[in-house]
Amino acid sequence: MGLVGYGLQWLVIRNVIALPYFVMFLLCLLAGCSICWFNTVCFVLCIKNFPSTMPLALSLTVSYNGVSAAFYNLAVKSLNTSSSATYLLLNALVPLFTSIAALIPILRQPSVDPSPSDVVKRDQLTFLKLNLLAVITGLYLLFLHPSNSLMARFLFAGAVFLLILPFGIPGIVYARHWFKRTIYSSLSLDGSGFILVDADDLELHKELLSQDSSVASGLTYSANIDDDSSQSNGADGGCSCRTLVEKDQLVMLGQEHKASMLVRRLDFWLYYVAYFCGGTIGLVYSNNLGQIAESLGHMSMTPKLITIYSAFSFFGRLLSAAPDFIRAKVYFARTGWLAIALLPTPIAFFFLGAFGGNILGVEAGTALIGLSSGFIFAAAVSVTSELFGPENVGVNHNILITNIPIGSLVYGFLAAMVYDSNAIPAFSRMGASVVCMGRKCYFWTFVWWGCISLLGFASSVLLFLRTRFAYHRFEQSRRSSTLY
Repeated sequence: MGLVGYGLQWLVIRNVIALPYFVMFLLCLLAGCSICWFNTVCFVLCIKNFPSTMPLALSLTVSYNGVSAAFYNLAVKSLNTSSSATYLLLNALVPLFTSIAALIPILRQPSVDPSPSDVVKRDQLTFLKLNLLAVITGLYLLFLHPSNSLMARFLFAGAVFLLILPFGIPGIVYARHWFKRTIYSSLSLDGSGFILVDADDLELHKELLSQDSSVASGLTYSANIDDDSSQSNGADGGCSCRTLVEKDQLVMLGQEHKASMLVRRLDFWLYYVAYFCGGTIGLVYSNNLGQIAESLGHMSMTPKLITIYSAFSFFGRLLSAAPDFIRAKVYFARTGWLAIALLPTPIAFFFLGAFGGNILGVEAGTALIGLSSGFIFAAAVSVTSELFGPENVGVNHNILITNIPIGSLVYGFLAAMVYDSNAIPAFSRMGASVVCMGRKCYFWTFVWWGCISLLGFASSVLLFLRTRFAYHRFEQSRRSSTLY
């Protein structure tokens, strides 16, 4: 789909063929569908093949998405071409070749069996090394800018090396394991303190399978709320708040939800609103960053602002794995971390409204929005899998991200209304177009976006309150299982 969608667009821009507008619209739609399909397949493969380290695998996968634009930009500069159509050609060919290369190991992969504790800890350490390598790769791609085509080719070669380097890590890990087993057999990885959702629950899962209340999924654990928990929850607020928190409350992690069941759950719609008013609004901000910079009088700083957003979005995606690394010392429900990640977004928009005329204020706001939205994008797949089951995560997550095109339309229309209402034809008309200049062009847009993101934050807090007991009981079961 990507080859056809992007490839035909490239031919049109190069004046090789001519197509009507409606066909170009369909090609854009086809190209967009290819991205969604590609991402969904990657998410499902991570969940099925890394059940014990799923959050780490997902955050790593989504993090590399954040540097693909910088990699393509470096590739175009190394080709010494000024044609922007080259980006379409790269989008058509690179995903196709990489997917073909990955097809054989995906089809020949063995069945995934529960891993012993030492293997799980080894995998956790491996993912830690991969995350460190991702940080180096991100810094390399986002902050090293070539001054000429020769330097661009040199930097591009280094980028390719960093991207293919993880392919050698499995061999290094197995060689190291063999070396330690045969020569230093007394050494082990028992000192690792990383604890993920499934890492220390394998024995508990076997025990639950023998009980009537167990379920087959490795992420599904009974978390029935007892009377004491309900009473403590009711003491936090009035009757209406208690009803809102307790009604149809999620009582177990990983319970499988079909699409028909998913859309009937209040937890899903709270999650939907949190994503719609958080991550999506940050994405819309990044898509309009060039026009925002122009209106605020910072047109020359647009490349720097895009780099800032990309960099902080990348590190926000990597940061989404931090709760799993510190789980042994600090435990907090993943929905709680999601609420914390949403908090910088309204702060950033109100900050942009107040200090949009200052470039430092715009840079700070852009960094906060990138960090927040990046964390949400990476953590969302894990949250979807834990709350609504890993088996149907592909369908369920695609239902969730339908808010992205809806949000792009709604937020874009809101920004366009404010923009057009403040445009002064006598001052800013250039040819047939109208350009608005000054803080007034986006002031009320930032205020509205800030208020909307506050709604998303409130929705995420309510989702956390409704799911914290399921996470708490799960953690209690995990810790009790480690004692036996």
